[in-house]
Amino acid sequence: MSGRSKTTGLDCDFDGKLALAGKVNQKVVDALLQNAYFAKIPPKSLDRNYFSYELLNGLSKEDGAATLTEFVAASVEKGAQYFPKPAKQWFVSGGGRHNPALMSALQKRFLQVYPVESLGWVGDALEAQAFGFLAVRSLKGLALSLPTTTGAIRAVTGGAYYRA
Repeated sequence: MSGRSKTTGLDCDFDGKLALAGKVNQKVVDALLQNAYFAKIPPKSLDRNYFSYELLNGLSKEDGAATLTEFVAASVEKGAQYFPKPAKQWFVSGGGRHNPALMSALQKRFLQVYPVESLGWVGDALEAQAFGFLAVRSLKGLALSLPTTTGAIRAVTGGAYYRA
């Protein structure tokens, strides 16, 4: 499932309005967290269409949004178990940083959670800036993955440049 929600007709839960009006169904969150993906050791990758939404059947759109918001925060917490040491602060980029329900769910788990703007970054441009940075590094033949950041065995360049 991608794009607009079949349930709400919205691209996302703008400002967390639906989630804030709903109640988390913890049984559904727990069931989603039993997915085999969470048992895999990093590095790993996940597509946005990986999970089934069938477990949400029967929930109101508000309860569904609250439940999925809680699931996202719980997923982040599960991923943090693989950090070499606990993060002292969390900086959130992407659209979720505009969602008070998600930010609250993250703050309950990690306490010090801030939007990337608190670092002086432009959160709505961060992804584009990162890909631009990686593109320049790739053009210069510089490493994109390093053992100290990704766990790669050695520094690895990435991508190939083709003229049209």
